[in-house]
Amino acid sequence: MNIIDQSDEEILAVAEPMWNDLIKHSNQGNYGDFIKGFSPALLLALDEVEVGRQFATSELTRNLSEDFDILGIIRRNEHVSVLIRQRSSKREGEWLGRLVLGYEEDKIMIFGASIF
Repeated sequence: MNIIDQSDEEILAVAEPMWNDLIKHSNQGNYGDFIKGFSPALLLALDEVEVGRQFATSELTRNLSEDFDILGIIRRNEHVSVLIRQRSSKREGEWLGRLVLGYEEDKIMIFGASIF
């Protein structure tokens, strides 16, 4: 299966709940639940010390608003990047969120998640 063959609606039906879960667990500082949808390849590449530091010290990653907008989907090879306008519950302004999705063992998993 290749996720790029799915319609925008099919991709968003999976991406939005995944992004909501990332927001929830990031705000709670719950690392174990935050990474539960990550692909094994992404988990191997993560620097757990850096991710732990972000959970402990980043005002933005601990105060993400549930108010976000999907800006679009970019398809490339075997992955899609869902671009998101993200807001904070404590800081003014907007950030760009990126959620990279693809299939691993017939299941859609997260291959990247970031906020710029």
